[in-house]
Amino acid sequence: MSYLLLEDGTRFDGDPCGAPVTAVGEVVFNTSMSGYQEAVTDPSYAGQLLIFTYPHIGNYGVRADAMESDRIHARGVIMRAARNSRPIGGESGWLDWLEQNAIAAITDLDTRALVRHIREQGSMRGGIFPTELGEDEARALIAAEPPMRGRDLAREVSPREAFTLEPLAGDGPTIAVIDTGVKAAIIENLRLRGARLRVHPCTVSAAELLDEQPDGIFIANGPGDPAALTYIVDELRAVVGRVPVFGICLGHQLLCRAVGLETYKLQFGHRGANHPVKDLTTGRIEITSQNHGFAVLGPGGAKTIDDDQPVRWETDFGVAELTHINLYDRTVEGLRLPEAGASTVQYHPEASPGPHDARHLFDRFIAQLTRSHAASH
Repeated sequence: MSYLLLEDGTRFDGDPCGAPVTAVGEVVFNTSMSGYQEAVTDPSYAGQLLIFTYPHIGNYGVRADAMESDRIHARGVIMRAARNSRPIGGESGWLDWLEQNAIAAITDLDTRALVRHIREQGSMRGGIFPTELGEDEARALIAAEPPMRGRDLAREVSPREAFTLEPLAGDGPTIAVIDTGVKAAIIENLRLRGARLRVHPCTVSAAELLDEQPDGIFIANGPGDPAALTYIVDELRAVVGRVPVFGICLGHQLLCRAVGLETYKLQFGHRGANHPVKDLTTGRIEITSQNHGFAVLGPGGAKTIDDDQPVRWETDFGVAELTHINLYDRTVEGLRLPEAGASTVQYHPEASPGPHDARHLFDRFIAQLTRSHAASH
């Protein structure tokens, strides 16, 4: 037997089903019905224990082509019912794979009650422990884990050196990627559209980026608190308006901070593949995939946007406008700086394994860079 203990003392008992190790981190939940392998290998889950709300996890095994990075970033997995099925043509069972990668997992516990508790009390630190480990020792391990607020995890998932990736099709623009934890599906979507990518550590300077004369700059997703990444925000302020910029998820939050907006920690975050987002510029609603625990405050510190028209204000980079809102809670989901050629979305257009409503945003970015490149030459 094993148990999950939360920092507020709440305990859930279950059965161990991964590696026989303890795991401590922020406990969060994801509502997606599929994509469990993509989720745990997403660098945005670094430092977290992931609850899957869908009851059966592991139904179709794991595959090499479903990896979103080179390793598992979630520290532990929490499930109602775990399966170890192999995919057709079999590569590995889900539970075998977790054990092989030294990832703690627990199953046969009441995830419905656990998620309700997290929704009411907020995401918090916790740990997966064997029953042989006493609660006093478990509490000490949880208390020693740094809270997510104020934490810089981008440095832990970012590459140490820059590298180049050639297009997978066509011959398109050159994009400098600030890698704060980029997903493989994002990289693939850009390369399939003809982009040549120069992927940089998150500590790259504005001078280094501009010296390479990219057609555009892309700011990736990633883990941790955007407020702790002031060193990235400072460099962004030096490149916005010089070349087109597009940010996704954490990249959205960082670019918003660069134009003067603030970020805050959501009570339990947005993690799942069913979030409706309204594009305020077109009225179109897309079903989106999301994975973030922090959000952007609107102008004046507003947590919610009540107007169904774009909200505009002046910044150091010209007019800015909020372009997207989440229809669950009306939080900020997108920003545009038309004079500077910059834009963001809080959600994931690559959405591996789906939904794919927003993949057109990659087409829009590539088209923007192509026009910009043609105009400058």
